[in-house]
Amino acid sequence: MNMQSKKPITAAEQLLVDSFVQNVGNLPGDGGILTIRDGYIEDIKQNGLPTRRVESWHYTDLRNLLKTVPSNGKVADVEPLDSLIAGSNVMSVVDGHTGNIADLPGVNATSYRNDLSDGSAADHMALRNSDDLIGRVNGAFVTDGIKLQVEDDVVLDNPLEIQVLHNGGQAHTRFPVAIGKGVKGLFVERHAFCSDDEALVSSITDLDVGEGADVVWVINQEQGASDTHLGQINIRLGADARLLLFVANAGGKLVRQEIHIVARGEGSELTLRGVNLLGDESHTDVTMTLEHIVPNCVSGQIFRNVVLDRAKGVFQGQIKVAQIAQKTDAKMACNTLLLSDFCDFSAKPELEIFADDVQCGHGATVTDIDKNQLFYLKARGIGEKRARSLLVKAFIVEVVEELDNEVLIEALEKQFETWLNNHG
Repeated sequence: MNMQSKKPITAAEQLLVDSFVQNVGNLPGDGGILTIRDGYIEDIKQNGLPTRRVESWHYTDLRNLLKTVPSNGKVADVEPLDSLIAGSNVMSVVDGHTGNIADLPGVNATSYRNDLSDGSAADHMALRNSDDLIGRVNGAFVTDGIKLQVEDDVVLDNPLEIQVLHNGGQAHTRFPVAIGKGVKGLFVERHAFCSDDEALVSSITDLDVGEGADVVWVINQEQGASDTHLGQINIRLGADARLLLFVANAGGKLVRQEIHIVARGEGSELTLRGVNLLGDESHTDVTMTLEHIVPNCVSGQIFRNVVLDRAKGVFQGQIKVAQIAQKTDAKMACNTLLLSDFCDFSAKPELEIFADDVQCGHGATVTDIDKNQLFYLKARGIGEKRARSLLVKAFIVEVVEELDNEVLIEALEKQFETWLNNHG
């Protein structure tokens, strides 16, 4: 009989287990929630972090990439940041604990800690599948977050910004969001750091977009240079719902951002745009799955990636079209600028189609700056560094401008220009 020996536990895996044991008495939850938490940490202990052998983690060998885990963070008194868009209503979660919650007409916002304490959070804590490492880590350690319910037909006059801030250590949050029928509004989910201390951050957003709603949701991730960010957003689209999802990654040392979408309402429309800015020795992985399970839905995804230094990036995008989902129109593109001889980017677009009356396509490109365009700018008296910066900015601004909000576009362009100047 052949027997396989269990892999020795890594330092990071042991630190996760030790952190849970040390902090379990401070984690909110009734007996049922604690049982779920115990199960998730035991699974990590027994099976370890995912490696290249796990298909969905093939390009992000977390077992080797995650070298250490910081101790549990302490709650600090932090003032909210200036909002990304002037005039926004700001809610905040600091070091994994709810800070400010705005009182807005038609918006019911409460601390997610309440759901953890009374056990009603159990439904949210179910894993997506056997490879859901982010679900396991977040389920084991989540302490708080904000639960949002937006009533039917509410129109948000001002954007709603959720700031998820940390001062180092660990911070684990969750955001169940239910958008009612006919709602119109702009939401910003913003992840940022307030200290240079190393951090491990996990955050999961569960977003239900109701029938006929028209929503813009922005994920803006700008973690510290030594931080690990494990993010996940799970989206369900109702009938005739319209969602513009914009994802910007411009920070973090080790980042995994998962996007999982189900178009479950006929006539729904998804527009997904993303910008990934990778520098130094960072590793950023964006993994997206989109399921079309009803007819007559439209989706389009474009990601633009800029990779410098020794950074490594990953885009995995999978579109599934069920047999019943006739008249689906789904497109996906991943475009990358590699600006160093030492950087690396892996793109894996996939289509899985069981319907026969569809329009679906995907594509991926990897290139350097066009030498002819660079020569054109230099010939007109623009220095090479400035010329390269202008061309890179033009490459990413094209997808930013689809946000159709001048103030938000200006804020993101300023953020991206600052990043480019710092990494020029």
